[in-house]
Amino acid sequence: MEKLFIEPTRTTPLIKFDPEEGVLEMRGRSSPENSIQFYQKVLENLEEFAEVGGPRFTANLAFEYFNTSSSKCLFDVFKRLSIIENSGKEIAINWYFEEGDDDMMEAGEDYSDLLDLEFNFFEIDDDAM
Repeated sequence: MEKLFIEPTRTTPLIKFDPEEGVLEMRGRSSPENSIQFYQKVLENLEEFAEVGGPRFTANLAFEYFNTSSSKCLFDVFKRLSIIENSGKEIAINWYFEEGDDDMMEAGEDYSDLLDLEFNFFEIDDDAM
């Protein structure tokens, strides 16, 4: 399992996946032309981590915006995190949203409820995104 690093662009988020540390970070805007293709490597790495990764995993997510197709891919990411948790590993999902961005906070709550995953919610300053 290798580290994954994807530079952010105008339409894609920063992605850092460090399997040794058990950390996934995604932040920025997500509206790639092909969301399934863009998130494929993340999903594959999470699947592999569930099988052979360490005892803990942390996901830090801070989106300014994501489109409908990205939303489906994020749902798939959270399904993989649920698999990691069900494999006996300890997971932490940290959902960051801009101060006053109730829609993004509610999106995180929806994912949490749909997949019965515990999220930690953090409202952050607009400049921190």
